[in-house]
Amino acid sequence: MAQPDQKKFFENLSGAGKAIAVLTSGGDAQGMNAAVRAVVRVGIYIGAKVYFIHEGYQGLVDGGENIEEAKWESVSSMLQVGGTVIGSARCKEFRTHEGRRAAAQNLVLRGITNLCVIGGDGSLTGANLFREEWSGLLDELVQQGKIDRESAEKYSHLNIVGMVGSIDNDFCGTDMTIGTDSALHRIIEVVDAIVTTAQSHQRTFVLEVMGRHCGYLALVSALACGADWMFIPEMPPADGWEEQMCTKLSENRARKKRLNIIIVSEGAIDTSNKPITSEHIKNLVVKCLGFDTRVTILGHVQRGGTPSAFDRILASRMGVEAVLALLEASADTPACVVSLCGNQAVRLPLMECVQMTQEVQKAMDERRFEEAVRLRGRSFENNLNTYKLLAHRKPQSELPISSFNVAVLNVGAPAAGMNAAVRSAVRVGITEGHKIFAVNDGFEGFAKGQIKEIKWGDVGGWTGQGGSLLGTKRTLPAKHLEKIAEQMKANKINALLVIGGFEAYLGLVELLAARGKYDEFCVPIVMVPATVSNNVPGSDFSIGADTALNAITDTCDRIKQSASGTKRRVFIIETMGGYCGYLASVGGLAAGADAAYIFEEPFDIRDLQSNVEHLTAKMKTSIQRGLVLRNENSNENYTTDFIYQLYSEEGKGVFDCRKNVLGHMQQGGAPSPFDRNFGTKIAAKAMLWISRKLKETYRKGRVFANTDDTACLLGMRRRALVFQPVVDLKNETDFVHRIPKEQWWLKLRPLMKILAKYKTSLDVSESGQLEHVVRHRRPEESEGVPA
Repeated sequence: MAQPDQKKFFENLSGAGKAIAVLTSGGDAQGMNAAVRAVVRVGIYIGAKVYFIHEGYQGLVDGGENIEEAKWESVSSMLQVGGTVIGSARCKEFRTHEGRRAAAQNLVLRGITNLCVIGGDGSLTGANLFREEWSGLLDELVQQGKIDRESAEKYSHLNIVGMVGSIDNDFCGTDMTIGTDSALHRIIEVVDAIVTTAQSHQRTFVLEVMGRHCGYLALVSALACGADWMFIPEMPPADGWEEQMCTKLSENRARKKRLNIIIVSEGAIDTSNKPITSEHIKNLVVKCLGFDTRVTILGHVQRGGTPSAFDRILASRMGVEAVLALLEASADTPACVVSLCGNQAVRLPLMECVQMTQEVQKAMDERRFEEAVRLRGRSFENNLNTYKLLAHRKPQSELPISSFNVAVLNVGAPAAGMNAAVRSAVRVGITEGHKIFAVNDGFEGFAKGQIKEIKWGDVGGWTGQGGSLLGTKRTLPAKHLEKIAEQMKANKINALLVIGGFEAYLGLVELLAARGKYDEFCVPIVMVPATVSNNVPGSDFSIGADTALNAITDTCDRIKQSASGTKRRVFIIETMGGYCGYLASVGGLAAGADAAYIFEEPFDIRDLQSNVEHLTAKMKTSIQRGLVLRNENSNENYTTDFIYQLYSEEGKGVFDCRKNVLGHMQQGGAPSPFDRNFGTKIAAKAMLWISRKLKETYRKGRVFANTDDTACLLGMRRRALVFQPVVDLKNETDFVHRIPKEQWWLKLRPLMKILAKYKTSLDVSESGQLEHVVRHRRPEESEGVPA
């Protein structure tokens, strides 16, 4: 890894004289086009020649027009398109030696020795074999007179980098594969639609989702919709499951729950490795319970539709990392996969990942199911552990006995995913034996005594609902400290879980300062960040930001589409975020913006002028539409109207302008799968921390917690979820502008500029280390990662 004093910049790396080819292979996945676009544009940016290989390995074998040089404009308007524009095909010939020899000849004739393969484990294994055989294939081609010896020596080794495109998320070594998040969006859209019809008729729905060998989609969608039961190949149900499942369904009906949802992975099996089909489950429910039961098989719907914001950003980041890896590769470097670990791009040896992926299947075939779960990696394992905690209510007799009362409240503006976090916290708290109290309307409601006990059944069906069902206010506690202390005393509250944005963080700072005066605040307090602005210090992500990004991305897609068929047009779009430019910057990357104006990166009239000129030059080519994002507080004088008028005037005769202020639609809507899942996992972890701290701080018949480490913020930091004392975060905070002093996503901004054809500086010092796949982690070492 580059040392901090030896910074490595992208613009210093040259691709001159190199040729890179990109292909998509195997099953298609949403986001593949974003990856292709990034490889093409970044490749061209560093001076390399870039080629499309159409129709996957089939195109590589057939050659001819299937291998086409890509231009900058070739990848315009493909970011929002699902599937793969350059085509994918299963190819029998490439599996033969002769087929690979033909492929090698096609590459050598064009001087291509760098191959970027986007596909699943089968496609990547094929690429690695091709690389290992390369010099032998070239020798054969020389002997056959199809290439000359000079070419064979010039192109003596082939570099390969893989990106995993697979909606199943079945590849070991990466937390998320390209397409998985979008597939979850399709599943959750269907579940949300089914919920309304099922409630009307008191029905049971059996939903079958994809995943022949991997239960990730079933597991995460079950977590995200609060399914009653789930079947996945990695964790077959114990013998006698039929009776247990029917008991659970009838208990839920008895508690006035009007619908039941059962999610089945298409590869679901029992402990004897026999398939469990959705039809079998339906017949079982009808026979045992007589419930009106329907089966919905989602099939290829899950592969379709536009890629989610997460997949576009993931694929764009992976594309840059892939080009970088190809530039730095040598004859001795093993083929690698660019992968995501937590919030960080890493490189892993391709064959290590493939071998581990195959080991999972072997473990399942041999019925070593716990081993299979562990081999799947920490993200899968954490999801499963959280699901187990939340899915099945233990009888009262099995719960630990605790005399602790824990209060849960929402503070700040509403954010999609807050309700999923509250549901998770309540149910985990009850499972831990605590009494959970819900506070309505934040600190203001707390002071007024709007607090009551909340039970397991009260939070049923909360995961899919947007906004804040508890009610939330921006009011800070400082003015109401005495009344809040009285309420805590009256209700014997021993711990606080606060879910909210920057106000929640300020609230914790104030409660902490008041500990000296009020003993009632000397209890464990933990905050879970939830705000669309993503401006809370101590966390890379906040609950609600992903849903807002998707709202922005969807709207930008529609706005761009509105101009199709008309003359050239530029859209100026204003996003929320206060002084934090996260939504504008990352939304800009996901929507393919030409510029994003933010407070953190000051700009002046010269920058605006050069942006207009840059866009005017682009619009004179075949590019029809431009997109400019502006954060609401980026500059008090260069307002959205000012920028709109400037672009309108300067673009006369080349393009016309339209403006849009997105407003509160960014705060509304059903939470995205990411936010439901992140909210569920982070709140569960926060509640387990509270349990631990309550035990540690219980002395002489009461809880007394006044040390810094008993008031924490739980945040996502690069690769792990970390509890950080609020006191320690003060130095990291710009309190005037309500943003962290350092923000990770600022490193993504140059990437947006490069993809929009600007020359800029991109610091890639953190890239370049080839890591190894970590195996057999013990569950207690795992840290949650947003799925």
